[in-house]
Amino acid sequence: MSEPTIGITMGDPAGIGPEVIVKGYRELRETADVLVIGDADVVESAREVCGSDLGIERVGSPDEASFRDDRIPVLDLDNVAELERGVVREEYGEASLEYIERAIELAQSGGIDAMTTAPINKQSTKLAGSDYAGHTGMLADYTDTENYSMMLIEGPLRVTHVSTHVPLREACDLVSEESVLDTVRVTDEALRELGIDSPTVAVAGLNPHASDGGLLGEEDGAEIEPAVERAREEGIDAFGPESPDTIYVGAARGAADCVVSMYHDQGHIPIKMLGFAEGGAVSGVNVTIGLPIIRTSVDHGTAFDIAGEGIASEKSLLDAVEVASGMARERTRVEAGEGV
Repeated sequence: MSEPTIGITMGDPAGIGPEVIVKGYRELRETADVLVIGDADVVESAREVCGSDLGIERVGSPDEASFRDDRIPVLDLDNVAELERGVVREEYGEASLEYIERAIELAQSGGIDAMTTAPINKQSTKLAGSDYAGHTGMLADYTDTENYSMMLIEGPLRVTHVSTHVPLREACDLVSEESVLDTVRVTDEALRELGIDSPTVAVAGLNPHASDGGLLGEEDGAEIEPAVERAREEGIDAFGPESPDTIYVGAARGAADCVVSMYHDQGHIPIKMLGFAEGGAVSGVNVTIGLPIIRTSVDHGTAFDIAGEGIASEKSLLDAVEVASGMARERTRVEAGEGV
């Protein structure tokens, strides 16, 4: 099987995205053919900051890239007139959004097999006129996807979310039988695309102790439990709702392949506890599941405070591209009839 082509969006030009791409490039090449979608001049500046001996190859399409180990191919959109790291600018927000749009177009047309995104800055994209809270909603709208979710992966633990970037009061209202069932369904599908043939999905409760039989709330019994029952009737190996304070430990120890979380922090906190545990180097992968295209992302932000210092860790980017490559290979295998 030929190497999959992964398009990496550069992220906010003022952040650490260009640096982690440069730092990780040679190791990324062991996983896939990688094409940077961004600004060649900004990548060149990051190369200088990192003291890298890599060359920069400016291309107009994926077909023009040579995918050599000593040169970074950049689909050069030439959006940044002046680079100042660590600042919020409308220009940088506009550039970030265009990188994503181009990657989506290439993924939909088959120009790339998957996309991996470096971090954007939400303040910059808001100045540029975007109403999206992040990549996820934008990806769903651009691909006309209704049922989707965020999956975070850190070592043995995977989590998905019924809701993400909404206020906590609103997140509680979004827990319904249908929303939980939709999330369980796309979680099961995504796990199979990750190469897990018979996945087990654990479902976290909303309230402490999963409502403790109705003593601590009604949502777990009225909304989550029926959703799990329906999922099992559809042939999905799902269980829950279980107490949120113990379910993640069990999943990390092998009791389930993924935990469906009810809201952003419920799922993010255990992942971040694992991802920030190695000497300050952030690891972990964000996957948008349910899309017709493959998208993974680093699990960290733009880190404006250290941008330009060449010290940002490339670990999360390496993980994200590895997951994207694995998903692309699995999709190719299934489409070829080998998964039947």
